[in-house]
Amino acid sequence: MTTNHITISEMPGDERPRERLLAQGAASLSSGELLAIILRTGTVEENVLHLAERILSHYNGVHGLAQATPADLQQIKGLGAAKIAQILAALEIGKRLMTYRPGERPVINSAADAARLVLDMSHLPQEHVRVLLLDSMRRVIAIPTIYIGTVNASVLRVSEIFREAVTRNCPAMILAHNHPAGDATPSPEDVELTRTLIAAGQLLDIVLLDHLVVGHDGWASLKEMGLGF
Repeated sequence: MTTNHITISEMPGDERPRERLLAQGAASLSSGELLAIILRTGTVEENVLHLAERILSHYNGVHGLAQATPADLQQIKGLGAAKIAQILAALEIGKRLMTYRPGERPVINSAADAARLVLDMSHLPQEHVRVLLLDSMRRVIAIPTIYIGTVNASVLRVSEIFREAVTRNCPAMILAHNHPAGDATPSPEDVELTRTLIAAGQLLDIVLLDHLVVGHDGWASLKEMGLGF
């Protein structure tokens, strides 16, 4: 009998994902083991651990899986409607945990505070530009997406970036965009755009507090790095 066909119940108790999660905590499990718990069961051809690992391998990890659509998942052998729904529901919970609820009005006291509200951008396949609109107490008013595409000063219009802040009479804002390639290191174009927005904000009496770049495994603050500010 191959390991693909060994069921979870046939595994030693201290090796079963669910039991290990309860005993050692979720952080001790691999992404494959966590996905196996979500899927619950495998197929007649392979156990749930092997199925989970095959799915993650197909999508090159959790980041790729997070971008999968229901139609994409339907092409994976062993995934029916119930398992697809379980995966999508789990991913959506994760995304919601990384964003704020409008009624909470989070306060931004640091770059990390702002970054936590836009970390879901790390999974987006295209570059997105968002602005965190803040009131005089640095409470978040809204986080609209204002542009989708390549981010550079020659394409982005300053008026588009500041439109929501002007309309809502916001005294301050933070710009955020993602690098789909994964590296959060600010580019020369990011620095140039930051300088342009700071100058425009002075004319509009709107302070650009920071410019965040979100990558697959982290984020960067141009303000903290002294780039453009």
